[in-house]
Amino acid sequence: MSNLQKGLTSVIVGSILWGASGTVAELFFSESTVSTQWVVALRLLGAGILLLLWCLFTIPHQFKNLLRQPKQVLAVCLFGFLGVLPSQFTYFMAIRTGNAPTATILQFLSPLFILLYFTITKRELPRRIDSFCVFLAMFGTYLLVTKGQFNQLALSPEAFIWGILSGVSAALYTLLPRKLLQAFDAKLVTGLAMFVSGIALSPILISTDVPVLAPRNWGMLAFIVIGGTMFSYLFYIQSLQYIDASLTSMLSSFEPLTATILSVALLHTAFGLPEIIGALFILSTTFLQAWASHRELAKT
Repeated sequence: MSNLQKGLTSVIVGSILWGASGTVAELFFSESTVSTQWVVALRLLGAGILLLLWCLFTIPHQFKNLLRQPKQVLAVCLFGFLGVLPSQFTYFMAIRTGNAPTATILQFLSPLFILLYFTITKRELPRRIDSFCVFLAMFGTYLLVTKGQFNQLALSPEAFIWGILSGVSAALYTLLPRKLLQAFDAKLVTGLAMFVSGIALSPILISTDVPVLAPRNWGMLAFIVIGGTMFSYLFYIQSLQYIDASLTSMLSSFEPLTATILSVALLHTAFGLPEIIGALFILSTTFLQAWASHRELAKT
């Protein structure tokens, strides 16, 4: 298998696992009364421990080196509390109050918020391609939320707000660890951030009685933590070793595609033509941004 094939396979498998975990989470919430906070705490703590164990076996020197630098540890904690924890919680709340496809697609608004951040901090007007992406994202969100009907909301205001917050949190998740990732392996940074976030939420796990769940529901939780978090992330990171980051970001659109197909097929989630067009508009911004970045790199 060539490097290109390895990279393509890794990012597609990782994105499919991510998307599937959203649908599994939607099914889990429909069958249980377990709080979102409890599920997020279990997911972060469980996935964080698994990723750190992986790093202890594969990159022990980096692990020790990071822990010896208090400033870097503080930066990881900030990434965990301001990036990882909010992105996980808002995403799961968007699923719980809405559905997995819509939550996953609204999370893909993160490039819009990243663009807004750089426009403000650099005090530069956005490029024409950026302005066009903003228009596509806004119109796509409108179609997704209203199904193209001017006088009604197809999505509850609560689900819409959590979905938008999920996009903002995903932007923070992308922006906060940039300097850390220049010095340390991404698996270590994310694993430690997940772990400290899980520790912060551990009082919820301790104070809540272990829920009485059917074996299939425990299986769903195991998949959310292991398949939908740890392995999906490892596959995604592995893809960056073989293919360009812009191609990886474009192929990550398999995540909402998977969530949509599984939710429609298994949960009978209503997803009509206006929502499909809206989703395509939102996802197209990722492709356009990646294409624009590739052109700029080609010119240098």
